[in-house]
Amino acid sequence: MTADVVIIGSGFAGMSSAVRLVEAGLRVVVVEQAPRLGGRATAFVDRDTGERVDNGQHVLFGCYRETYDFLRRIGAAAYAPLAPTLRLSMAGRDGSRFDLVCPPLKAPWHLVGGLMRWRALTARDRLAAMRLRGLLREVARDGAEAAASRVPAEQTVSDWLAAQGQTGRLNEWLWHPLALAALNQSPAVAAARPFVRVLGELFGPRPDDAAVGLPVVPLDELYAVPAAALIERRGGRVLRKLPARVALDDIGIARVEAGQETIGTRAVISAVPWHAFDAIWRDGVPPPLARLAGDAARRTSSPIVTVNLWLDAPSLIGRFVGLAGGPMHWVFDKGAIYGNSTAHLSVVASGAADLAALENGDVTARAWQHLQEALPVLRARTLRRSVVVREHRATFSLAPAQPPRPAAGTAVRGFYLAGDWTDTGLPGTIEGAVRSGHTAADRLLADWPIITR
Repeated sequence: MTADVVIIGSGFAGMSSAVRLVEAGLRVVVVEQAPRLGGRATAFVDRDTGERVDNGQHVLFGCYRETYDFLRRIGAAAYAPLAPTLRLSMAGRDGSRFDLVCPPLKAPWHLVGGLMRWRALTARDRLAAMRLRGLLREVARDGAEAAASRVPAEQTVSDWLAAQGQTGRLNEWLWHPLALAALNQSPAVAAARPFVRVLGELFGPRPDDAAVGLPVVPLDELYAVPAAALIERRGGRVLRKLPARVALDDIGIARVEAGQETIGTRAVISAVPWHAFDAIWRDGVPPPLARLAGDAARRTSSPIVTVNLWLDAPSLIGRFVGLAGGPMHWVFDKGAIYGNSTAHLSVVASGAADLAALENGDVTARAWQHLQEALPVLRARTLRRSVVVREHRATFSLAPAQPPRPAAGTAVRGFYLAGDWTDTGLPGTIEGAVRSGHTAADRLLADWPIITR
């Protein structure tokens, strides 16, 4: 078998790069080691209920411009419909619940208007929030990337929020939940620069930049399955359950060995996570990439724990609720999201190393107790079943002094990198993965005359 390009990995990064390349007329083969497509954003069948369950809940936002462009190109944008503007419901452990609703005003007045009317905050909290107007003006003038670049690299999210004069309640009810969702790491540990980049993107020039899009189908059906169908319609192939190993010659890429299949090619995009980079080489990491591989090996990870709960009746909590001040951070009602009768809640804890180390029963008990405290309507429900999903290496760490993130181009001719861990400027998000896939594909296309010389 021969191909113009082999892409290793079928997550958002791999599939977005593959679609970009087949649309440019190249013959592409995607190789996935797992039996399911989607990488860290996929789904499985629950053996008792028969439901297809996401391996972790993912949320999209209106500012995910490249993600929605990718979804439109594969005919799947309708599977993650955007709300008109930001609407965020937050619940405290005392059973209090407050909805932040941003009016359809020009940015940043939509956020200002929402915060000024949000009953979760006191007058002091609202005044503190107004101190971030300078950041929003800076974003409007220079862009989110430039604004984030001015944040000291060693500053943590907690340090940055303190420097901005943000109050404890504002942090607990808004900034910390947003930071945990975006960075998957404690604000006391994660670097502030990517958080400021996220805020700049969320509260950018369009009022719908912060609008939430929840997938109404299982994750792999949102993008991996329709992307694979497009790739194959354009003459490409998508191989599953095959480990890929890259072999070099004196020029650069020589071939990719996928199980018993040998694919002759002169170009490869690696879209595997940082912790799998050294495993894709037939004869070990090539010397020109030794430093890159060493940086990848030193990069630490941050886990996500998702507790799937099936109740005896629908929850009546709405589509999703943020949870302030407890071990769990978000709860999603899958029946309300999918528009069906399932009484299935997906409860997420980000940066949850402590929970990841517990037994399933203990994790479930903590999650269920937290939900009953924060959402009193659930006290009348009975828990029927639970499934705990641990993603120990869900995202890369954003703590200061982590190894540098690599660029798409490398020192090996015809070899490129994609993945949320590459140098996108964003944390480990869907948008970061898609941008990396597009960047790698564009760099390869620019180099194509050299690769094929």
